[in-house]
Amino acid sequence: MKKTTLIILTSAVAIIALIGFRLVSNKEKIDAQKKPVVNTNVAIPVTTIQVEETAVSQQLVKTGNLIPFREANITATTAGKVTKVNFNLGTSVRQGQTLVELDNHLKELSLQAMQLNIDKLKKDVTRYNTLLAGNATTEIQVNETKYNYENAVNQAEQIQKQIQDANVKAPIGGQIVQKAIEPGVYITVGSTLGKVLDVSRLKVNVLVNESDVYQLRNGQSVRVMADVFPGRAINGQISYIAPQGTDEHNYPVEITINNGSGLKAGTFVNVDFSQKSNQKTLQIPRIALVESIKNPYVYVVENNVVHQRKLSVGRDFGDTIEVIGGLSAGDVVVTTGQLNLSEGKPVQITK
Repeated sequence: MKKTTLIILTSAVAIIALIGFRLVSNKEKIDAQKKPVVNTNVAIPVTTIQVEETAVSQQLVKTGNLIPFREANITATTAGKVTKVNFNLGTSVRQGQTLVELDNHLKELSLQAMQLNIDKLKKDVTRYNTLLAGNATTEIQVNETKYNYENAVNQAEQIQKQIQDANVKAPIGGQIVQKAIEPGVYITVGSTLGKVLDVSRLKVNVLVNESDVYQLRNGQSVRVMADVFPGRAINGQISYIAPQGTDEHNYPVEITINNGSGLKAGTFVNVDFSQKSNQKTLQIPRIALVESIKNPYVYVVENNVVHQRKLSVGRDFGDTIEVIGGLSAGDVVVTTGQLNLSEGKPVQITK
């Protein structure tokens, strides 16, 4: 009796489980039939523009940093102990001015002794010439005395030159901006003792593209403007145009200005060449950017499919952006509809 009851209960549980499974399965099929069909290959409508090179409609203005017209290290030409330093940071010096003096006492004593020997030999030359005239000496003796005299004169000149070289002079006129020497220090040949800058004039080097550089000439007047002096233009002149450009077809151009305005080397300036630029660049509408200039990329259409393109951008012209890298002339860029796009999505170009 117990065995029959157990069999009946087991069968009932199995039947109930089977009914429940069938109900769940039928519900999943019904829910699946109710879901809308999503077609992932539907072409998304977009508008596009073809990338072209266009002229930059603005003044030819380049930026750079001011550099000294000249600069030079103060270098020792002989070894010795420093007895006197005639400059400090900020000292104005003229070219050839004695800046560092060395201990020349031994050389000066040697020069004095050599000068005494020269005086003696000079008298000997006169005396032997007189004796030779009276046949009281030989010509060999006279020539030997002359040789000793001339050799002593040469040695004295060498010592004099050593004394002069020991006094380190300013290589150029300007202002001391570095000091690396104090009295009492022993220096060797080639030691750098300081640095002098000539900022009576300043230079700025800029790169000008090929299409614009042919409009420039040496001696041409330009305007130089610094943010530290807003609204104030400083006159400058083109002092050098490179005869050879870089691999990017840019040409180094040097501008020189007279520094009567108190500008300092290193100041950031704008150079206005006072003429329109003929440069052509790749430009795209700002609205083509998917995000922003900080993370610039666009969608490029190829065979009605879009692909993301990372960009390198240059100048901002307001409604358009200069593209330095990432696009080529002829590329088709999406200008509207980007929010619905992702890599590889099919699109339909509308007008």
